[in-house]
Amino acid sequence: ASIHKDIEQFDEGYETMVGEKGVTLSGGQKQRVAIARCLLAKSPIIILDDSLSALDTQTDRMIQEALDDYQQELTMLMITHRISSAKKADFIIVLEDGQITQQGTHAQLIQQEGLYKRIYELQNEGGESDGSTGGDGGRASGGAYPGHTGSLCKRTV
Repeated sequence: ASIHKDIEQFDEGYETMVGEKGVTLSGGQKQRVAIARCLLAKSPIIILDDSLSALDTQTDRMIQEALDDYQQELTMLMITHRISSAKKADFIIVLEDGQITQQGTHAQLIQQEGLYKRIYELQNEGGESDGSTGGDGGRASGGAYPGHTGSLCKRTV
């Protein structure tokens, strides 16, 4: 989960006390530790609820590639606003106002008019595809996706 290098930098490495609820860790570090714990526990199903949101696009990409190594070992349900996190999914469900409005693969959804294509276009304009965005992955904030209450993608990795 791309956390090992960070842990090596701590004064006491893996023995470092991080405080109650990980108060000494950044948001991204907390997310990566949580993902690493799931992988180490060999959970057959992992649910990631916007768990890569505090990561920059490059770290997100590294974690996605690391998850690919577990291809045959787990099923992952991922809730995300970030197209780069969703596009490798076997199946994507798009929710608007709590209703399913689209479903299919990334390739299918970017060909259809709808919320998924609009988010894809916004995020690509924001530079997400080349990894140049900050921690929000190219998402505009403050209601960029009117009526959007989340996306769900199932990725068997």
